[in-house]
Amino acid sequence: MDTAVQKGHPRGLYLLFMTEMWERFSYYGMRAIFVLYMVKMLAFDDAKASEIYGSYTGLVYLTPLLGGYLSDRFLGNRRSIEIGGILMAIGQFLMFFSAASSGAMAITLMWIGLTSLIIGNGFFKPNISTMVGQLYPKGDRRVDAAFTIFYMGINLGAFFSPLICGTLAEKIDFKWGFLAAGIGMVIGLFTFILQKNRLLVDQDNKPIGMPSKPFGITQIGIVLLAIAVIFFFMNFKTMFNSDLDIIGYLIYGAMIVMPLIILTDKSLTKDERDRIMVIFILAFFVIFFWGAFEQAGASLTIFADRQTDRNLFGWEMPASYFQSVNPLAIILLAPLFSSLWLNLGNRGKEPSSPKKMAIGLALVSLGYVVIAFAVYGLGIADKVSMFWLIALYVIHTMGELCLSPIGLSMVSKLSPIRFSSLLMGTWFLANAAANKFAGTLSALIPGGGENGEAAKTTSFLGFEIANLFDFFMVFIVMCGVAAAILFVLSRWLEKRMHGIN
Repeated sequence: MDTAVQKGHPRGLYLLFMTEMWERFSYYGMRAIFVLYMVKMLAFDDAKASEIYGSYTGLVYLTPLLGGYLSDRFLGNRRSIEIGGILMAIGQFLMFFSAASSGAMAITLMWIGLTSLIIGNGFFKPNISTMVGQLYPKGDRRVDAAFTIFYMGINLGAFFSPLICGTLAEKIDFKWGFLAAGIGMVIGLFTFILQKNRLLVDQDNKPIGMPSKPFGITQIGIVLLAIAVIFFFMNFKTMFNSDLDIIGYLIYGAMIVMPLIILTDKSLTKDERDRIMVIFILAFFVIFFWGAFEQAGASLTIFADRQTDRNLFGWEMPASYFQSVNPLAIILLAPLFSSLWLNLGNRGKEPSSPKKMAIGLALVSLGYVVIAFAVYGLGIADKVSMFWLIALYVIHTMGELCLSPIGLSMVSKLSPIRFSSLLMGTWFLANAAANKFAGTLSALIPGGGENGEAAKTTSFLGFEIANLFDFFMVFIVMCGVAAAILFVLSRWLEKRMHGIN
């Protein structure tokens, strides 16, 4: 290959970088204010807002299975990204109209907006990262660097969006925060549409991500059916006045069914089956990690709003700003962790993937130890310094860097080629289960509520949660025990990886 080509990256990478940055700006901007909107403007109690948040973020990770399927067989990556971007922009604008309305209309528009966002994400998320790899020939050593650049785009969008959307929402009106998120999505979508034909080409200047088959009536019907089903699931409790958690059953059921389908495939060799079993076992532990980590958008946002001293030189910082700590910490710490693993590897002391993930779980537990210490003996009207919460987010980011990229790399290495896409989808399915679980756990937060109601007491597996210290202890014990078990299991798992670290 031409050495001049090898020196830099294809221009298409920077188009995908910009598109993903604006899409993440849209997603994380809305996510930063969503729970606050439900509690403050729709007058939902903490538990209901947390459950809706968990269902929304859980389905966000579930629908890429559908989007990936339709893309591979009919739509192609380009068209899927465009459909996803349009649906997500519509969803954000519907959230704007929801916040501009009141009563039943506001709630109805919110449900429709969430449905559009969930389906749109399903088309967008699995396809844009796939296109990054398509820009390079097989074996090109620039691919790892390309994904690092792409990952920086994700975190740049995630860093700026809570600052912009949060300021507009909390300082002026929630509708302007949602509008900003929608505008961000439109910018990303138009950037992609205007430049795709010129920049999204392979090394031979052939277009990538093109449709493989015509998109006909049947496929349109599948998309419309998916929209109807998601809307039904999101509204099930309201429509039937039922406590049945149908979304939870759907997500957790898929987590059980998918491994059974894959592991019973007769074409698998013993080594392949062992490696796939490792993936599923680690996916189980991942649920506990993200279940605790994703409190950031739910209970920890409520905590930031009500019991965190956010005054900075006479100015009260919006609670949503804390959502920017994690992406900023990733940008700063990711190079350090990459160097750490490299140096340990050169000395023959690099931990195995299961051990790294156990360290990640332990760090999440440690983050909650810090915040539990801060709230010990805290009254319902008392507040803690914002630096305790910042410390938690930084420690959690360190845990994320031990687990998230390691997990993705491990799945790609352990998966048989013919099952690679399906197993990656199943790995994200664990994220769906974790986000749903996070909403369930967030609903346990005690406290006086937005309108100063009497303090409530909740319970988890027989453990009574009467205050914030008790609440954070749940995550300390849950993640601490999971980390310890994974450490114990790590050597057994390593043997079943059959030489792959």
